[in-house]
Amino acid sequence: MSMVKESVEVDVPVRTAYNQWTQFEEFPKFMEGVEKVTQLDETHNHWTTKIGGVRREFDTEIVDQLPDERVAWRTISGDIQQMGMVRFQSLDTTHTRVELVMDIEPSGAAEKTADVFGMIDRRVKGDMRRFKEYIEEHGGESGSWRGRVTPG
Repeated sequence: MSMVKESVEVDVPVRTAYNQWTQFEEFPKFMEGVEKVTQLDETHNHWTTKIGGVRREFDTEIVDQLPDERVAWRTISGDIQQMGMVRFQSLDTTHTRVELVMDIEPSGAAEKTADVFGMIDRRVKGDMRRFKEYIEEHGGESGSWRGRVTPG
């Protein structure tokens, strides 16, 4: 597995950054290669991605979610094997550090090649930069889900 880690500081309060991150169906607006995310229920999402001309569909499960602190997930079906966590740290009343850590197992030749050349890492860095631009441009979240998901 390859580990990808990236953080950005966003000019919004922690609650706003966290609330926006829980709006999974909005991810295609700032994540390159993500065509669609369908939220199936409070803890499951169906993803459609197209990266390097290869379309993949997979499902994820939220395994830990604590409002204003973290969201952790893992894949539960499909060709992609990954798990990750995004953490939110309040820097002051109007600034938040958003840190993403993901473990990704490239599955096909295109993904393995992209990983070797650092393309996955660059894509994640770009996605985080675009999240920063997206949330700061809107100045507020498009919705929220503040439920607690307990690991186990």
